[in-house]
Amino acid sequence: MASLITQVKSKLFIHSTRKSLHALDGAYASLLHGRSLDFEDLRKYEYGDQVRDIDWRATARLGTPLVKRHRAMRMHTVLFVVDTGRSMSALASDEQPKKDLAILATGVLGVLTLRHGDDFTTVYGDSTKVRRLAPGRSEGALEHALRTLDKAIDESSAPSDRDALLSFATRTISRRMIVVVVTDEAPVTSETERMLRRLRVQHDVLWLTLRDAEPVLDHSTRRARTDVDSRWQVPDFVQGDQGIVQELTAQREADAAHLAEILTRLEISHTVLDGQDDAVTQLLQLLNRRSNARL
Repeated sequence: MASLITQVKSKLFIHSTRKSLHALDGAYASLLHGRSLDFEDLRKYEYGDQVRDIDWRATARLGTPLVKRHRAMRMHTVLFVVDTGRSMSALASDEQPKKDLAILATGVLGVLTLRHGDDFTTVYGDSTKVRRLAPGRSEGALEHALRTLDKAIDESSAPSDRDALLSFATRTISRRMIVVVVTDEAPVTSETERMLRRLRVQHDVLWLTLRDAEPVLDHSTRRARTDVDSRWQVPDFVQGDQGIVQELTAQREADAAHLAEILTRLEISHTVLDGQDDAVTQLLQLLNRRSNARL
């Protein structure tokens, strides 16, 4: 198998300009490192830097915008909570494997984690078992984590159990972390909300929803769709049926609105990833929103 972290890096650079990559990098730093009073050095202003970091005296003296950098107060740990149940073996909205989108999202944030000297750990599983990988702080550890997720999804025959994953995190993680939940569009339950409320008390939480492919396609596609959980194949005669499409769309929008209301009320940053081509941009927008919200 080709290196997964290499694939992640290639997508990260291909789909990000130098400026936007710096903004993603900078937004991560603003989000996770906090602000120390210990001055470190000055450097030239770059796209994505906060205006409040500009050293106006040095800027006036040298005639070019300069920003102050401060030494990070402490290292952080990012906890990736990734659903690896059989629902993750389905297709994402871009008609590509949802598994690959989950690995890309985890990998992009994992690369940023390592770049800033932080460590990470991963919790993953399905309805039969939840597991946790040892903390890591190297590309080798990240590669191992991504390969573990890849294999777990491929081998899982059990349903997803998002609530079990969240429960595991609340029960076993005592030190404050940055918790990144990677999951699909399955409707949230009252237990989901209860677990999130508990997590939010102790941790900083991000929620990444992987959008599912449309279950009912236009007639012109002529491609069969099978539900990975029930193994029920969508009959040909319902493909492209406008009444069914409208009903499914309304239900999806209602579920999404309900989730967004819960996450917003709990002050949990969240975004929906539509596919691999847009994932880096959507992650960038998420981190920038969090960074700007803390001005």
